[in-house]
Amino acid sequence: MERTAAPGRTGVFGTLLPFEGRRPRVHPGAFVAPTAVLIGDVEIAEGASVWYHCVLRGDTNFIRVGRGSNIQDGTIVHVAAGRFPTLIGAEVTIGHAAIVHACTLQDRAFVAMGATVLDGAVIEEGGVLAAGGLLPAGKRIGPGELWMGAPARLVRVLSEEERAGFARTAPHYRELAGRHRASLAEG
Repeated sequence: MERTAAPGRTGVFGTLLPFEGRRPRVHPGAFVAPTAVLIGDVEIAEGASVWYHCVLRGDTNFIRVGRGSNIQDGTIVHVAAGRFPTLIGAEVTIGHAAIVHACTLQDRAFVAMGATVLDGAVIEEGGVLAAGGLLPAGKRIGPGELWMGAPARLVRVLSEEERAGFARTAPHYRELAGRHRASLAEG
């Protein structure tokens, strides 16, 4: 069963705010930090985590966060009115202070700290946007590709060892979210 927001509800599931009759929906097996804010048409799947001081604003379109994904501290996720929702697949990692705007992050995509992904861009399965990178509107990172810079450019395809390293991040954050949930419950 999912939790839905009562107006202004706060707590372990963060602040969940309605917008024009649409309310955030959080799976009970997800973690939303107390200082995170979810607004409007936002869905958080089982095992996903939204960390401290994140804002996910699904006001003029919708946001979907897939199973086991993690959105780390200070990240902003938004949409483009009538054009693009934000779709975040399963086991996606979004690093601290990233901006994810009206784009698609497929399963196991990785957006590193301080990176920005713009309208209509796609990061395919296992693709990586490096720290501080800027993926322009409409661009596409292919499966297992590493892109860097502003604007981001293809650097190389990741090795199997590198892919395995990135694959460990989402499970780590699921475990860490459980520890935070338990610590917060202790009071």
